[in-house]
Amino acid sequence: MKLLLVDDDATLTAALRRGLTAEGFTVETAADGRDGVWRGREGGYDLILLDIMLPGANGYRVCAELRRSGVRTPILMLTAKDGDLDEAEGLDTGADDYLRKPFSFPVLVARIHALLRRASLGGPAPLEVGELRLDLRARRAVLGREVLPLTARELELLTFLVRRAGRAVSKSEILAGVWDDAFDGAPNVVEVYVGRLRRKLGGGSPRIETVRGLGYRLER
Repeated sequence: MKLLLVDDDATLTAALRRGLTAEGFTVETAADGRDGVWRGREGGYDLILLDIMLPGANGYRVCAELRRSGVRTPILMLTAKDGDLDEAEGLDTGADDYLRKPFSFPVLVARIHALLRRASLGGPAPLEVGELRLDLRARRAVLGREVLPLTARELELLTFLVRRAGRAVSKSEILAGVWDDAFDGAPNVVEVYVGRLRRKLGGGSPRIETVRGLGYRLER
């Protein structure tokens, strides 16, 4: 599961990232509201942890903008503010839950798991491009009538490209969206995985095109 943590408190962010990574989550971060909106739209996250007091745009505005953009990712608001009206405003803008600081880490993890369970009951809608159908709930890719034998990372990369079908994406965007922010390996890992996906997709539809000087684009 991939989480986005939007908080400008560097100390808290580092502590939560360490703890949540130890719990098995992949955690990416944003330190201001504008970056939070961009990442929330583009990153394909399973859940967003969103502080209210942020530079650039506060958490209410970030949440409202994501919902207006059609992002249905569960959002758990984190805040030092204490009051029923603040909680009501957060929920009214589209947040799914609200947790006041300071909170205990086990409670945070329990809230995250509860929201993820709730989201999984409805199940995300399948994604389709050409002859490819991605069942995100079952974590399965079907091309025509054949189930593709994909590794977890290959499926993440294919999902990232399908969500951006028809649009050129750079290697750095792919690294940030599929691998986490702490990845310090060689960027050519993207080329390796794209090569694997091309072989498994074959020559039909969709296909992964190379965009010279930029990166890749998934075409029907």
